[in-house]
Amino acid sequence: MNLEVFKHIYFRMPAAVRLLLSIFVLMILFGFIIHLVEPNQFPSVFDGVWWAFITGATVGYGDYVPLTVPGRIIGILLLLSGGGMLTFYITTLAATTINHENKLSEGKVSFNGNHHIVVIGWNERTKQLTDMIADKDSNQEVVLIDRTLDKLPYRHYPVHFIHGDPSEDAVLIQANIKAAEAVLISSDITIDERKADINTILSIIAVRGNNQDVSINAEILTISQVENAIRAGADTVISSNDFMSTLFYHELFHKEQTKPFETVLTLLNNQQFNHIPLPDKLDGNTFKETVLFFLENGELLLGIIRDGKWHMNPRPDMELDKDDTLIILSSW
Repeated sequence: MNLEVFKHIYFRMPAAVRLLLSIFVLMILFGFIIHLVEPNQFPSVFDGVWWAFITGATVGYGDYVPLTVPGRIIGILLLLSGGGMLTFYITTLAATTINHENKLSEGKVSFNGNHHIVVIGWNERTKQLTDMIADKDSNQEVVLIDRTLDKLPYRHYPVHFIHGDPSEDAVLIQANIKAAEAVLISSDITIDERKADINTILSIIAVRGNNQDVSINAEILTISQVENAIRAGADTVISSNDFMSTLFYHELFHKEQTKPFETVLTLLNNQQFNHIPLPDKLDGNTFKETVLFFLENGELLLGIIRDGKWHMNPRPDMELDKDDTLIILSSW
């Protein structure tokens, strides 16, 4: 290996690795020299290297001590060079650690894991979502992409933050979008609703272009953009304004002693909806018979989807068909 190749490899190493390598070379060199100068005090090269490390670190156990003038001069040179280098290494290592943590908080560090969830947009909704995910499964990795945040304290939130525009490929690559399990795109409610939806659709297109198989769930604020979001590649479009308007209507006109909002919130916190095809053995059964079948398994049949139409709580004697999709409510 010639000098140029060595320089090419050496100076491309991380600073902490270069320093550590230099320290080892220096300590071995001083250990070898002191062994040659005072072979009686330092019977082996290893004894010399041990002395060099202990002296350079300013620990000074005193088990090996140079007695001659040349040996002591070597010790002085070691303290001036090796000691400073060891201190500099420790300082550099600490600075590198702090710098890395700062970069994590500033969203400048790429994510290298897989099977993670990518959340686009940081607001109170996604903040609560990440807390819920952490409570349900502390091992689930969540990557947050947001362009409005300048810094997100790494220690305070259970997410890996990526700063940037989610419609740009370079930002999505930083989030390792190709290995993601699912993507949630939350609307930016601080800007005009139509502009927020356009940004969401651009993000959907970018995500789908980088990963054809990932599940994309997107929040859309205006009804006119729902179809565009689906065409862009969203698997599920959450029309949050429709949901909230319906919930407000129920709150305004609910029956006495009924609490629609608390009921829905409690239901979604403790139960989950499942869509499953009708089991073959239940083909031709009535809705009532099918309800009883699922109750025995601790699940609640709410309705069916037939020919694209939703039938919630249909009449008890309605016969089910093999092509029906069942809407089941079960525990998490």
